[in-house]
Amino acid sequence: MSPAANRRPEWREEETEGLKKQILWISSSYMKRRSFITTASSIAVGSLVTTSSVRAEIVLPALPYAPAALEPHIDAETMSIHHDKHHASYIAKLNDALNALGKSDANAQDLIKDISALPVDQQMAVRNNGGGHVNHSMFWQWMAPAGSGPSGPEGALAVKLQSTFGSIEDFKKRFGEAASKRFGSGWAWLIVKADGKLAVTSTANQDNPTMKGVVPDADLGTPILGLDVWEHAYYLKYRNKRPDYITAWWNVVNWAQVAKDAATAKI
Repeated sequence: MSPAANRRPEWREEETEGLKKQILWISSSYMKRRSFITTASSIAVGSLVTTSSVRAEIVLPALPYAPAALEPHIDAETMSIHHDKHHASYIAKLNDALNALGKSDANAQDLIKDISALPVDQQMAVRNNGGGHVNHSMFWQWMAPAGSGPSGPEGALAVKLQSTFGSIEDFKKRFGEAASKRFGSGWAWLIVKADGKLAVTSTANQDNPTMKGVVPDADLGTPILGLDVWEHAYYLKYRNKRPDYITAWWNVVNWAQVAKDAATAKI
């Protein structure tokens, strides 16, 4: 047999080995790609399952203005601490209480209206932290940068205030007294009672005028304006001069929002 004939089988063997390597490489690449697709699909599905199983929790609402927007009447540092720390703390503790109750998706505003309906061991947590969350959520809306809206009550609200208290100034005096005389921590409120009449009240701590069985029946109503007189709301700027804080606060009252809430409450 000639040398050329002897070389041909050797060439075929080398070609076969090369083909085997190509097949193995293609097969390996395919399996890796398939494994990647399968893993990616599993992760995607897992993400959907995880997302859908996460408890719905209350989150901190953003301020409707910058922390410095109420200067010089309320300072930026106070607003930042008040919102980012104090309000956030109420929400965190409220979420813990709601999870313990199995009511993570409950509406806090509805829940605080009947504290006595809750298990005794969670009543105080919901009262304090649910009240803190609801009160502050409204409080941020009842303020706006000075000069950004009406400087005082207008329209039907103004008429109702005058007929109830004698004048706008008399209303402010009554409200200011409720705020300044509230012993310790609490709130002053302008509420619409069940009969449609306006009243000025105050509550201790984070109690809200809608809390049946907590506030006196005569003081129950829908709040359309409230002022936080906890020291954390004013102490950095006003120290122990709460009356000065109250006087300055009138400059940033969002009367447009108060009028809107009054209309919703059907004064």
